[in-house]
Amino acid sequence: MKIKSIFLSAVAAIGLTALQGCTQDSPITNPPVDKSPVEFERGAFAKGADVSWLTQFEAQGYKWQNADGQQKELMTLLRDDCGVNAIRLRVWVNPENDPVVEGWCNTDDFMVKARRANALGLRLMVDFHFSDTWADPGKQGIPAAWAQLDLDGVLEAMSDHVSAVLGALQREGIEPEWVQIGNETRTGMMWPIGSIDNDDNFTRMVNAGHDAVKAVFPDALVIVHCDCGNEQWLYDRLFGKLKNEGARYDMIGMSLYPEDHNWEKLVDDCVANISHCSRTYGKPVMVCEIGMQYDQEQIADKMMRRLYQAGKEADLKGIFWWEPETPVGSNGYGKGCVDSNGVPTKALSVFTDEE
Repeated sequence: MKIKSIFLSAVAAIGLTALQGCTQDSPITNPPVDKSPVEFERGAFAKGADVSWLTQFEAQGYKWQNADGQQKELMTLLRDDCGVNAIRLRVWVNPENDPVVEGWCNTDDFMVKARRANALGLRLMVDFHFSDTWADPGKQGIPAAWAQLDLDGVLEAMSDHVSAVLGALQREGIEPEWVQIGNETRTGMMWPIGSIDNDDNFTRMVNAGHDAVKAVFPDALVIVHCDCGNEQWLYDRLFGKLKNEGARYDMIGMSLYPEDHNWEKLVDDCVANISHCSRTYGKPVMVCEIGMQYDQEQIADKMMRRLYQAGKEADLKGIFWWEPETPVGSNGYGKGCVDSNGVPTKALSVFTDEE
C-alpha cells in the first residue's frame, strides 16, 4: 500500500512506553489462548487480512465488536464473524530509527501478533519490507544500518534479517505458509543498489531472500509482490526480468485498490492479469492487498464477490484485505472495513457466504 501522511500526531503521542508495552506478552496485547496443538488447512483459498497496525491501535485504546455489540479481540472477530483464515504481518528492519513509525512492526511487535494468529489457528504470511519504514513503488529506502554496504554485504544482511525473524517463529513452533520478499517491488527495493534498473541486483536480492526462507522453512511459499494488479505491463516488466535472470520464487503477489467509479474494470483487468501471469510465468497468484473506502460497503461487497468468484475461476489462491481494522479517520487511511463503532462492514461478507 502506498501511504501518504500516515502516523502523524496520534502516533507521536503514543511514545516509547506504549510501544514497549505492546511488544510484551501482556493480557492486553496477547490475551490468554488455548495452548493445544493448532491444525491448519494449508493450501485452501486464503481469506486474509493484513492487521499489522493491530497492536498500535490497541495501545491507543481502540476496540472492535460484532454486529450484536459483543466486544471481541480483533483476530478472533475476523475469524469467527468475517470468515478470515489467514493473517498477513509486515516487519521492518530497525523501525525505531524512523520518526514516523516509531518502532512499530519490529521483530518483537511482529511476534506478538504472530503468536496470537497461530494460537487462533490462522495461517500466516510474513511481509518483509527490507526497510526501516514504508516500502512501496514510490520509496524503497535501504535500512540505515545497511546503507554503506556493497551488494554482497546487503545480500548477507538480508539473509541474516530473514533468518533472525523466521528463526524467532521457528523457536515457538510457528510456521508461515507464505513469505513475501519485498513490498510492492515493481521498482526494485533498497534503492539505489536494488533498483530494478541496476543490472541484476534486484534478482540477486530475491534469490538471497528465497534461499534464506527455504533454509528455515522449506515448505513456505516465497512471494514477489507488485502493485496495480490490473496493469499487465508492470507485471511483464518485473516478472519478465526475473524470469530472464533466473529468479527463484514460488508465487506472484498483487495489490489492488479500486474506487467506486472504476471497480468493475479494475477487477476484470486484474482477473485477466491473474490468468496471464499464471500462464506466462508458471506461478500461482495471490492478491496480497486490497482495499476500498470504508463508507462504500455495498460497492466493496460487490467488488469482493466479483474478484472472489472470477478470481477462483482463474486459479487465484487468495485475497487479503489491507488493514481492515483501521478505525474511521485513523492513520490517514480510509480503506478499512469497520464502521465508527468498530463493527465490520459487509466488505468481507463473501468470506462467510462462500464456504
